[in-house]
Amino acid sequence: MKKHFATWAFAGLSALASPATWAAVELEGVRFEDTIQVADQPLQLNGAGVRVKWVVDVYAASLYLPHKGATAEEALDQPGAKSVHTVLLRDVTAKDFVGALSKGFKANNPPEVYERFQHRLQELSHLMEETGSARKGTLVRIDYLPQTGTRIYVDGKRQGADLPDEAFFKGLLRIWLGPKPVDADLKAALLGRK
Repeated sequence: MKKHFATWAFAGLSALASPATWAAVELEGVRFEDTIQVADQPLQLNGAGVRVKWVVDVYAASLYLPHKGATAEEALDQPGAKSVHTVLLRDVTAKDFVGALSKGFKANNPPEVYERFQHRLQELSHLMEETGSARKGTLVRIDYLPQTGTRIYVDGKRQGADLPDEAFFKGLLRIWLGPKPVDADLKAALLGRK
């Protein structure tokens, strides 16, 4: 009886100690799966959170990586595919969404990196602006595919051509994980700290 109880107790404690990345997460009615596939590579949910601006929930976001990354460096420097999903929690214009991305990119990357990828940001702006406005519930998915580059999907529909260079994707990822993230609480959540 004692052995059975000890086994049950250990199993219960193990379940409680399991990382949140092993299970799907639901935030503000948005469900992020525990694993996805990008470029035939399985990725696990590293973390998920909500971007809040002036007490308003703007979007729910999730980060998928090949392996758990608890720091920005661990997340940025992992080889292989990666993915960021954002689901809008209110209506926004594409111009506002892209403006926030550009501002975040500039704030979290050295000037030479911003200059180097300014034309890529303009390409991204054109891709997103073609969608016009994005309604509440719109999913924007940004994937990095090794040897291919950054690929954008809006509600599952691929947007334009791939944007080459892994350094560009890392620059985008720094919007959320860099030294001046768009939301410090969201950064912590994406890194699995919340």
